[in-house]
Amino acid sequence: MRMWWRGIMAVMMAAWASEAMAAVHTEAVEYRHDDVVLEGYLAYDDAVQERRPGVLVVHEWKGLGDYAKRRAEQLAQLGYVAFAVDMYGKGVYAKTHEEAAALSGAHRQDRRLMRDRARAGLDVLARQPLVDAERLAAIGYCFGGMAVLELARDGAPLRGVVSFHGALDTPQPEDARNIKGSVLVCHGADDSFVKPEQVAAFQQEMRDAKVDWQLVAYGGAVHSFTVPEAGDDPSTGVSYHAAADRRSWEAMGRFFHEIFQ
Repeated sequence: MRMWWRGIMAVMMAAWASEAMAAVHTEAVEYRHDDVVLEGYLAYDDAVQERRPGVLVVHEWKGLGDYAKRRAEQLAQLGYVAFAVDMYGKGVYAKTHEEAAALSGAHRQDRRLMRDRARAGLDVLARQPLVDAERLAAIGYCFGGMAVLELARDGAPLRGVVSFHGALDTPQPEDARNIKGSVLVCHGADDSFVKPEQVAAFQQEMRDAKVDWQLVAYGGAVHSFTVPEAGDDPSTGVSYHAAADRRSWEAMGRFFHEIFQ
């Protein structure tokens, strides 16, 4: 009996030690889109060797920074391979709102550029050895939310996309018929940047294209409700909302569980 118990304890200790050594591996990945050098951020649990779903993360309007990288790491902790894409170019990160408006505005005005730049990052993710390229999704925040919706409208091979407080308008709503997967929009009900008419137009676009879609509106939440750095004053139009942040992340988790089965 004593030897049996010692054997059980040895197995448990080995399992605990293995779990303790497991860590999220992160690395910068340089790649190109046409003649532009880009640098994304890859994150995955290096203790697991099985192929798993891959999730693309598209950053907010200032560029690829700590926030999107942190989200990639959180996805890796959930068991996914995550790649935070670079939409602007290696080392390009807006220091001011004016710079951010110019960078994001160039993509807003040229949706072909936005779609192709996002797809370049998706291609990098799909090529990763630990990624099951048949199970891909994309999430995006603010500017990134708009980008993942455009990527889906372009017919990218995605099981699903999640937009967090992203713009919903598009100059080509008829392209929604190209969407191959499901769509989840996590929206601040009091977001003054995404007008009710834009929300209504998006809903009609999804209906017309017969997309599997859902839109969750969080009461009291404004733009950037998932970003702690956005502050705590909703009257400015951008503000962190802890409950909406938690609920939207949980909604994403349920969505992924459904689409990846």
